[in-house]
Amino acid sequence: MIDKFLEDFAKLLVDKPELVRVEKNDIDETFCEVIVYADKVDTGKLIGKDGKMINSLKTLISGCKAKDGKSYRVSVKANDEL
Repeated sequence: MIDKFLEDFAKLLVDKPELVRVEKNDIDETFCEVIVYADKVDTGKLIGKDGKMINSLKTLISGCKAKDGKSYRVSVKANDEL
């Protein structure tokens, strides 16, 4: 659910939506890491000025903790950082 939302949202923001992909890694039962991969040029759009875009996404996703009991860490990486 979280990964699909982030992927759809990220594709709306970037210039090259075909290069956006999201990986969800379950660390344990209560913690999950979500990594959004995008083109190197588009990572700035996903992070936003002074990190406001990514922080607002993190705030929105932290509300999902009430539903499924998991904490999420969201990060943005360029496709060449594989």
